[in-house]
Formats: sequence, structure tokens, C-alpha cells
Amino acid sequence: MLAAAKPVCFVLAADLPKARAFYTDTLGLTETGEDPFAVSYDLAGTLLRLTKVEGHTPNPHTVLGWQVSDIEAAIDAFVAKGVTFAIYEGYGQDARGVWTHPASGAKVAWFLDPEGNNLSLTQAP
Repeated sequence: MLAAAKPVCFVLAADLPKARAFYTDTLGLTETGEDPFAVSYDLAGTLLRLTKVEGHTPNPHTVLGWQVSDIEAAIDAFVAKGVTFAIYEGYGQDARGVWTHPASGAKVAWFLDPEGNNLSLTQAP
């Protein structure tokens, strides 16, 4: 029943104005609307609703990620905007926070939004 339905993504934020500035200015996403509960963005044809939730506590796992063609260039661009990439103990990431999947060679880097939501960049091998 949902195979042909268009998905909608939700990222939660207690401080919606601060999160909105990050998603709009730092990540460069295009706003498509706003209502009393959320700011909407277009994610390459998928709707993202950055939704206000009082007392939001972020989960430790990745909630949203992007496939990029050049992870090093993407990291450079985000670092220039003040983004810090996470390094997790035991993952074997490089100094910039890039983990390379041992079997596929895919590269992944993680960073947090102002709410502590874990976001990622992935470069296919």
C-alpha cells in the first residue's frame, strides 16, 4: 500500500529557530513552508519537516543522512561553516571523522545539529 507513496521525514527540535538557522543557513536546505508546528524543506523531492517538540531529547543514532559524491569536499565546506564532525571511539575513523566500511569501501562521516540530532554524509565506493 505504501510502496508508491511519497515519504515524509521528521527531525525534531526543541529550539526551532536555532535549528531552522542551521538547516537553512549551514546545511543550505531550501525552505518550502512553515506552519505553527514545523518548518518544511525539500530534500530532493522528499519533504522534511523540522518539527518543534518541547523537551526533545535526541537519539544517539543517525536520523538523517545524505549521499555525497565527494565526502572530503563536503566536510571542508561544512567545517568552514563551523560544523564539527564526530569521532566515535572504536570505529577507526580518520582524523577528520571519516569511517571507511571495510567490505564495501563506502565512506561515512557524522555530525550533530544544534539539537544533538545525529546527521551523516555517505560517499559510495
